[in-house]
Amino acid sequence: MRPAAHDEALMRLALEQAAAAETTADVPVGAVVVDASGTVIGTGRNEREARHDPTAHAEVVALRAAAAQLGSWRLDGCTLVVTLEPCVMCAGAILASRVERVVFGAWDEKAGAAGSVVDVLRERRLPHRVEVVAGVLAEEAETQLRAFFADRR
Repeated sequence: MRPAAHDEALMRLALEQAAAAETTADVPVGAVVVDASGTVIGTGRNEREARHDPTAHAEVVALRAAAAQLGSWRLDGCTLVVTLEPCVMCAGAILASRVERVVFGAWDEKAGAAGSVVDVLRERRLPHRVEVVAGVLAEEAETQLRAFFADRR
């Protein structure tokens, strides 16, 4: 499978995780971590409401699951696929875990840290930088988020 098609397939898994977040009234953001061979080693969805935990963003939940699966905090060679551009907290966790690549769907013009508001993931002054692929199935991710917030207004 060529990389773009593989990224889309993984984003569809992340979108499924995002849909599951709505069952607990969490914002529908989902994430998947794959190892260098493309095997899924962690999944996550927003669980801030479900866990009463401000750090339970989809990315953090998925990174924790991947680290537990590998038995190491180092996620060298791994890719994180997430439906929404990571925030500053999640970008910090991505850098700390040494993820190699981040693929995301929708831009977050209010809190994004992968290029929209700030670009923490590619900050040259930091010791680790991440390859970023933006806009994969962005329309689907944006539609999911818009529908969630429209239902709450």
